[in-house]
Amino acid sequence: MKQMLGEVTTLENLSQNVYRVVLSLPEAITFDAGQYLQVVMGERDKRPFSIASCPSKTDTVELHIGATADNPYAMEVIDEMRAQGEITIEVPLGQASYRGASERPIILIAGGTGFSYTWSILQAHLRRDPQRPITLYWGGRALNDLYYDAKLRALSEQHANFHYRPVVEEAAGNWHGAIGLVHHAVMAEQSDLSEADVYVAGRFEMVRVIRDEFHAHGLPLEQLYGDALAFI
Repeated sequence: MKQMLGEVTTLENLSQNVYRVVLSLPEAITFDAGQYLQVVMGERDKRPFSIASCPSKTDTVELHIGATADNPYAMEVIDEMRAQGEITIEVPLGQASYRGASERPIILIAGGTGFSYTWSILQAHLRRDPQRPITLYWGGRALNDLYYDAKLRALSEQHANFHYRPVVEEAAGNWHGAIGLVHHAVMAEQSDLSEADVYVAGRFEMVRVIRDEFHAHGLPLEQLYGDALAFI
């Protein structure tokens, strides 16, 4: 893990409340899919965000940051990036990274901008082992929260073993996906969780429920990955 100053080369909206940030780094780094960085706002104020980039030795990293005026934890980071054009980060961090050597099917579960964690893993997997089945369940309140929906639908058409399952809590129009909570959609479709590697990112409350309910339905805890698990 290194501390370095990243230059903000891209800061754009992916949706009304989600920002895509690209940081240019002073030197190339190596990280694993599913790792994260910390934005250093102060000596004792370090805020974690998943790296959305596909892993490689690179001098840029991409973040997807959900930020609203009533969420100062993230909005202050966006404001600092806008004001200064640069930000101090610590990178890479995290133990819940992609296990490419496993032969088990993969289930990715994301709530909101937890998608950035699963997006990095998905990209790495499709490059490494596209024949090994992988399914992404992405939950949001409404369709416009699933800001890469069209991109994921196109990817699922290109890769026979990638299955995309969008889930919304509030359906509108001609919605044909699942409705409700994202982990309920997983349990409705996946009959044998014991045979899968499961990666999860989202609010701590969601991750806690998934850990408890999936384990009760046969998922070994050693096959469940997510950095939030270390804090709940």
